Order: sequence, then structure tokens, then C-alpha cells
Amino acid sequence: MITQERLDHIALSPRPFGQRLLGTVFLGANYRSPFSRTRIRIEGEEHLRRPPGARGAVIVMNHTDRYNYWPLQYEMWQRGLGFTATWVKGKYYENPALGWFMDVMNNIPIPSRGYLVTKDFQRVTSRLPSDDEYAVLKRLADGVLDEEGARRAGGADVARLLSAPWLDGEGRWATSLERRFAAMMSRVVRINRDALDRGLCLLIFPEGTRSRRLGKGHTGAAQIILHTDAPVVPVGCNGSDRCYAGDSPWSRGGEIVYRVGAPLAPDGELARFRIAEPFVPYTADAARHEPTFRALTDLMMTRIAAQLDPEYLPGPGDDASGPESGARRFL
Repeated sequence: MITQERLDHIALSPRPFGQRLLGTVFLGANYRSPFSRTRIRIEGEEHLRRPPGARGAVIVMNHTDRYNYWPLQYEMWQRGLGFTATWVKGKYYENPALGWFMDVMNNIPIPSRGYLVTKDFQRVTSRLPSDDEYAVLKRLADGVLDEEGARRAGGADVARLLSAPWLDGEGRWATSLERRFAAMMSRVVRINRDALDRGLCLLIFPEGTRSRRLGKGHTGAAQIILHTDAPVVPVGCNGSDRCYAGDSPWSRGGEIVYRVGAPLAPDGELARFRIAEPFVPYTADAARHEPTFRALTDLMMTRIAAQLDPEYLPGPGDDASGPESGARRFL
């Protein structure tokens, strides 16, 4: 699982061994096989090229399937476009072997408040919270409910969680949650800044979940972008969902087209979003700038959409939230 100690031990590499090994041993063989030949095109490749020694950029891309970042990473490596550090959900670190794989692949775990809420409940009750229990705890964490209201609305196991010892035996659960989340996200911010400084590109899926049609973006990427003053490169992924139609990491073959839009530069289109005063991402103080984060996120999603084939664009009545809801999406 994701803990403060686990985050403290993450060490990204400018030339990640895992990405190079996977590309050499597995992806290359898969993509070249006559039974699963996979053609990868990058249109607008020049937008990904940076001078030697340059700081990294933030690549924002749609997330059509479980593996649609692998062909891009492979092709960037093959074309000398550098390497990435990809944002992934904390749930992929529940299994130790999978967590090790995520580390050697240069991934960055992002522990959301919902993830911590779910893990705290599981720690006390040895089960996942129901959708109703999770909703009550999330409302308490967000300050919508007070503790007494949460006890009344949540039932016996929510009351057990709130009565458990927190902060070394004293303090309230919601206070402990916020303190731990702030410390963990402070470390995540430092990891991201270090990645950019070492020339890595951050690869972020703003939708936060897989969806064939482009959904609404979350504002987490915008906070990192404005805090680090990094350029943004919008990428539209087309065709990967047909190559990776299920859970298998073996592409069944076909063509994948990555269209790369013109970068949004800090001194160009991003300048109007600049926040003059220093802020710490993912804190209550940063929440004051949510309208700015939202506006930048909407612009990024518009630029991603411009790189997509019509079949990947949002349709009337689309729900891009994915099949999982409540606590199930965190574990």
C-alpha cells in the first residue's frame, strides 16, 4: 500500500531501467510479431523534442485502455524523445510484486483522500466501506458533516473508525486524515518537481480513469503544472483500445496514432493562469484557486480533444466515470 515511508523511498531515474527492459524484452517482440504487428505513429513528434539537458514537460493524454501509455513510452524511447514518469493510482501498490514493477517503471503513485479514507476504514473493520459509508466519511473529511452527524448517518462501523486512536492516540480522525494526506502530497509534489528537473516528462491522464470517450478532467494536473511552471504537451491517443481490448498486456495488433498538439508554454498560453502568490498544491489554501485550476484543466481537455478521432470524443449522455464507484475504485 501507499504510505509516507513508501513515498519517501521513491527514486526516479532519468533513464528508467524498467521502461528500457520492458521495451527490449516484451514490447518490441510484441509490436514486431507477424501475429500481432502493431504500428505506432506519432504525428507532431517535433512538439515532444527538447534540447539536451532541458527541463521536462507535462504530457496530458486521454486514457482509453489499461496500457495506452506503453506504446507512447516505447516509441519515445526508440525515437530519442526521452523518458517519462507516469501518474498512477495508489491501488496498484497493494500487491508487492505489482508495486515493485510500478517502481522500476518510473511511475509516481498519487494517493487521493478517497484512497486514505478507504484504507483507514479497512484497517479498522477489515472490509471495504459500502458506498453509503464511504459517502458519509468523505462528507466528514470535506467538512460537510460534523463528527456527530457522521456517527448518526454512518452506522456502527463508521463510529468504530471515528473512535479508533489517531495521531498517536489523540485527536480526531478527520484531523489525522488531513495531516497525513498533506504530508504525503507534499512528498508527491517534490517527486514531480524532481522528475521535471531531471528532464523527465510527467505523463498524466487528467480524466483519472479509463474511458474510451474523453471525459471531464480533474484539476490535480493543473495544480502541479502551475506550481512547477512546466510546459504542457497535449496528446490524443487513437486506436490503442483496439490493440489492448481487454486486460492482457499483449497487443493484439493494429495501428495506434498519437497526435501531439503544440505545447502550452509558461510564458505563452499558460501565462494567464499564473498564480502570483506561492501556493502548496492539494492543500486547503490551494483550494482558493480552484477556478483557475478548473479553467486550465478545461483548456487542456479541449486541446486533447483536438487531437482525437471522432469516435473518442464525448457523446450526448456519456458517463465517463467508469464502472467502479465509491471505495471500490481505490483498491
